[in-house]
Amino acid sequence: MAQIEIRDLTIEYRKPNSDEPFVAVDRVSLDIAKGEFVTIVGSSGCGKSTLLLAAAGLVNSASGTITINGKEVSGPGPDRAMVFQEASLLPWRSVLGNVRFGLEMQRWKKDDPTERARRFIRMVGLGAFSDYHPHQLSGGMRQRVNIARALAVDPHVLLMDEPFGALDAQTREVMGDELLKIWERDRKTALFVTHDIDEAVFLGDRVVVMGRDPGHIREIIDIDLPRPRTAAMLDSDQFAAYRRRLREGLGEDMAAMHMITEAA
Repeated sequence: MAQIEIRDLTIEYRKPNSDEPFVAVDRVSLDIAKGEFVTIVGSSGCGKSTLLLAAAGLVNSASGTITINGKEVSGPGPDRAMVFQEASLLPWRSVLGNVRFGLEMQRWKKDDPTERARRFIRMVGLGAFSDYHPHQLSGGMRQRVNIARALAVDPHVLLMDEPFGALDAQTREVMGDELLKIWERDRKTALFVTHDIDEAVFLGDRVVVMGRDPGHIREIIDIDLPRPRTAAMLDSDQFAAYRRRLREGLGEDMAAMHMITEAA
């Protein structure tokens, strides 16, 4: 049984200064199994982030449904945690205070929230930085704090919207490797949006390829690479074959994808 079920989902926005609807996502259906890591790739404007926001309960649908563990999504909930591209940390709080924040919002009582926060800070490799504030951390470190905060509340589903998009290429590769090491520990169901083809293949059990005008699923590709993943796989013939297939699947959107990747 799928943990996340998306059925005929359509999402519309109103165009500026007009009552005419703009269809951002058109009749998308997708099943995601418990413990699966699914990446979504596509050019800017294909609706991939909108789809993720709908799963988070932050965007309403015009039609169709999203259910998680058999319960229809009607708004944000403690069963999901979201990590955005920009590290949305509270600047006046320390690393420990930021990771504690989600637990405080949920009135966490399962175990001591401070000790729990410290455990997840250590898990992302920042144990020595618990008393630091966001302005004292690098971009990659801030995103580690964001991930620690998301995992600390023990969500069923982890939703990530281009969390490494603002990082330089080298840091991004390191963060992808670190994310998988963290994910391997308890294998939370993960839905990860990216515009980077290599990142999509390296992280995912499956890659959902989206097209645009309006946003729709073009293809879903199973990634048959062993876990744990290693950086050496990026140079393998099998990885290169997946890369070529994704480029072909994106077709005419590849020019836009290349421009975005170069800008990042």
